[in-house]
Amino acid sequence: MNPPASKSALVTGGAQGIGLATARRLAADGWQLAIADNDAEALAEAQARQSGFLALECDVADEASVARAVAAAVARFGRLDALVSNAGISGAASGPLEQLTLAEWNRRIGTNLTGVFLMAKHCARHLRAAQGAIVNVASTRALQSEPHTEAYSAAKGGVVALSHALAMSLGPAVRVNCVSPGWIDVRAWRKRARRDAAPLGAADHAQHPVGRVGKPEDVAAMIAWLLSADAGFVTGQNFVVDGGMTRKMIYVE
Repeated sequence: MNPPASKSALVTGGAQGIGLATARRLAADGWQLAIADNDAEALAEAQARQSGFLALECDVADEASVARAVAAAVARFGRLDALVSNAGISGAASGPLEQLTLAEWNRRIGTNLTGVFLMAKHCARHLRAAQGAIVNVASTRALQSEPHTEAYSAAKGGVVALSHALAMSLGPAVRVNCVSPGWIDVRAWRKRARRDAAPLGAADHAQHPVGRVGKPEDVAAMIAWLLSADAGFVTGQNFVVDGGMTRKMIYVE
C-alpha cells in the first residue's frame, strides 16, 4: 500500500484534527506532505511535531491564497499526486434561522464548499499529470441535521455532490471520492491552546453501534486507502465513517 517516496500530497486543514491525523498517516505511508491551514499557530506546532511537512498558510475561501499554496507545494515536490480537502468551519449551531446572517452563511459556504472547489480547480492539472486522486471531507451532516445548522449542512451536502461531479469531470485521469465522518473526537489533535483531554462519558460511546466515539485515525485510514492503488476502481463515492451511528434507529420509549 505504501507509495513511492516521490509521491506528494496536499492536505488542507492539515494543522489540526482529522487533517493532521491524515497528514501523519500519509507521511508514515511514505508520502511527502504539504499541509495548508489558516491558523499560523497550529501550523507551527504541527511542523515542529513532524519536521518533514511543508507548512503553508492558506485561506481556502480565497482563490489567490489557494493558487499560492498549490504553487508552493508543486515547487517543493515537483509534482502533486493527491489532494485531501479537509479544511472547514465546524457545524456548531449558529442560532435560529431568522438570526442567521448572510455574512455567516457565506463564510461557512465559502470555507466548507467553495474552498473544496478552488483547491480542486488549482490542483487539477497537476493531478492529471500524475494520474492522482482527490479525497474531499464532508460530514454525516450532509445526510442528517440538528436544528440551526443550515449553512454547515448545506455546505457539506454540496461537498458530497461536488465530489461525484468532479469524478466525472476529471476521470479517468483523476479519481475523486468523499469521506463523511460522524462524531470524531478531535480534542487531543488540536493545537495546545485548544487541547482537551477530559474523557468522554459511557453514554457518548454507547450511541455508536461499534461501541465508541470515532478517532481522527479512523478517518485517516479511510483516506489513506482511497488514495492508494488498492482503491484504483473506486471513484465518485461517499464513504460514511461514523461507527454506524447514522444507521441506528432512535425511538423515545
